[in-house]
Amino acid sequence: MKHEPRTYGGWRQRRGVGLLGLDTTATFTALGAAMGVVLIAAVVPGLLPYLLPPVALGAALGLVRVGGEPPARLAWARWRWWWGSRRGHTRYRAGVVVDHPRAFQLPGVLAPLTLLSAEDGYGGRYGVVWDRRQGLLTATLRVVPASTWLADRNDADGWVASWGGWLAGLGHLPAVRWVSVTVDTAPEPGSTLAESVGRALDPSAPERARQIMGELVATAPAAAADVDTRVSITFDPKVSPTGSTELTGAVAELGRVLDGLASALGGCGVAVLGRATAAEIAGIVRTAFDPHARGEVNRLLAGADADDALTWCDAGPIGAVEYTGHYEHDGGTSVSWAWHEPPRQNVHSNVLARLVAPGPYPKRVTLQYRPLPAAAASRVLQQEVNAAAFRAQFRRRTGRDETARDSWDAARARQAAAEEAAGAGVCLVSLYTTVTVTDPAELPRATAQVEAAADNAKIRLRRLWGSQAAGFATTLPCGIYPAELSRRLVH
Repeated sequence: MKHEPRTYGGWRQRRGVGLLGLDTTATFTALGAAMGVVLIAAVVPGLLPYLLPPVALGAALGLVRVGGEPPARLAWARWRWWWGSRRGHTRYRAGVVVDHPRAFQLPGVLAPLTLLSAEDGYGGRYGVVWDRRQGLLTATLRVVPASTWLADRNDADGWVASWGGWLAGLGHLPAVRWVSVTVDTAPEPGSTLAESVGRALDPSAPERARQIMGELVATAPAAAADVDTRVSITFDPKVSPTGSTELTGAVAELGRVLDGLASALGGCGVAVLGRATAAEIAGIVRTAFDPHARGEVNRLLAGADADDALTWCDAGPIGAVEYTGHYEHDGGTSVSWAWHEPPRQNVHSNVLARLVAPGPYPKRVTLQYRPLPAAAASRVLQQEVNAAAFRAQFRRRTGRDETARDSWDAARARQAAAEEAAGAGVCLVSLYTTVTVTDPAELPRATAQVEAAADNAKIRLRRLWGSQAAGFATTLPCGIYPAELSRRLVH
């Protein structure tokens, strides 16, 4: 008997009670403005000809869509970018020969971060990225995933179910703010293989054999890839059960949470290698800013004194310049995208395989999960169901027909509420992708390759115009969450 492969779904964009593509706030603002125009027209009809032009302009700026965004929002973003560029916020230069404790501060949204080294309770140490502005702590677990292509279908289904249960469990850990799963791939620089072969090669071996080994080492990097998978967990001590805001106690609480989360990950199709050390986190950030340093960083981390090989001062770039469509930094140029729309249909367990697969350019793909507290998840989903019913009632009152997408969205909202009532968790999901090239001339080819892989994964990506530095930082194990950044007041 032939069995069809299992499919998965459940993604749905949060909509609220917005009408005509607007969010909730904009919808009520537009309705209030319309009621104001009606009242003015009834009381002072002579003002109506003067009100219609600004009202029409405001409607055009708010209702028309350019690339999925209203022109008013695009104009505001352009103005903020111009103002930031004029003030020098898009450029960074490190003071290499400056005797100052902040000379090596990282650029942009990474500036408030610092790197700590903590004891894991088992005789080892691990790295913690501390956000000094918000008080958040981020630790990273190094994992090795199993391939779903080589696994039995039942095993793959079990891994997906366990991963769903792992995410659902986060709803009962209020201190866990969000989780970032990153697959970091790059062509193997060849230094590790060359050093290994060089140590093993017998000086008395025949010249022809030595020549063949040299040719193999020279050609191997074109076919090999360096793949690193990690799970970064951001912890908020202020809402932890202990309520400890003192740094030492907060890090100790984070360590206890990591023990439980790491043990539960074992059933999700990954092997947990352990917690990333401070030197490994600094090395990841360093190679992201300078792709040419990958071989040297790998050599340092493989040495005997790996724990002290790299520090936070070594992680940052010497210089970086952000443009609207790309980000230039030490030895590389990067482009970042965000998840614009998830797959509209059910997908297989390996839907992201093409997107995260190694390619000819260094690439990082990050999936971020922000779990909703278990107590709030049912309320949020019920609000989504009520919002879908409100939009359906509005269409009936205005004589508009229901579209296929409206029907699908309402069904998804009811399905999510029913699944949550049966014990499922609810997460806000986003995806970010960054590709880096060492030759700017290769940038068009690299961007085309990533966008083609996203299309193969049935995902719509949107280039982060004007937010390239933030997108670049999001794919690093530093606990950056763009949705949280957008809510902060920028001074």
